[in-house]
Amino acid sequence: MTRELKFESPSFKTRIKGMLGVDFYRLFHTPLFYIFLAVAAIIPAMVSAMTMMPDQNGNTMEPLYSNVWQIIAASKSLYVIETIADYANMNMVFIFGGIMVSIFIGHDYKSGYVKQLFTTHAKKQDYMISKSLVCAFAMACMCITYFIGGTLGGLLVGYDTSVNIGSLIIAILGKMIMSLGWASLYTFLNVIFRKYFGVSIASSFFFGTGILIIGAAAVVESLSLPTSFLNIFLYGASVNASLASGIGTLITCITVSAVWTVIYNFLGTKLLSHSDVY
Repeated sequence: MTRELKFESPSFKTRIKGMLGVDFYRLFHTPLFYIFLAVAAIIPAMVSAMTMMPDQNGNTMEPLYSNVWQIIAASKSLYVIETIADYANMNMVFIFGGIMVSIFIGHDYKSGYVKQLFTTHAKKQDYMISKSLVCAFAMACMCITYFIGGTLGGLLVGYDTSVNIGSLIIAILGKMIMSLGWASLYTFLNVIFRKYFGVSIASSFFFGTGILIIGAAAVVESLSLPTSFLNIFLYGASVNASLASGIGTLITCITVSAVWTVIYNFLGTKLLSHSDVY
């Protein structure tokens, strides 16, 4: 009499826990993560403390900012950049973060980790979800170091510190929440360009700058139409988190980040399931 052995496949919770454990271990044990944390702190400190621009007459050089918190978020939601000061805020993290995600995921393919992974772990959605969550965590940490560096730089220069503290907190939280949507986008882009490392970095940088949304906003604004509908996009919702933010802004950031996370994870899973992943 023979006894049949039955093997139950691991539950979703067990699979994700295992993959997250591996990805977080790799994240914390690579210099890449700490290098980008430092970059996210140093650049805003330098911009806040050192960047100068000419006055309206083009003569004397004046600081780019007048308030400490302008390096964190724009004074209001601006979809069309008016000055470099409107652009140089915590949204820069989504550019740094995109490059970091490309390098982090690109190493999976260069090292052969993906081939080994999908030989023993067939769930492509688990890969997308784990990478999105871990990279979102990394970008949220970069937001924190950016805040520290930018704030210290502004304080050292002696900028004004007046601010609506509630709006400032919402702006910071909104941008950190948007990290999940951005990380999902970058993970999806790196799945598309998995065989072309340089292209994956370039595409992440391109989308991180928000050029498409800025261009669309310029056209819409030239037609005297409202630009607030751009909030439904990642960059639009990110710039909506400003020093004039309210609770509605936070809800927008949560909703947009969640929706785009679902979309990009779904598309990435489909792509991995119907193509050569190696």
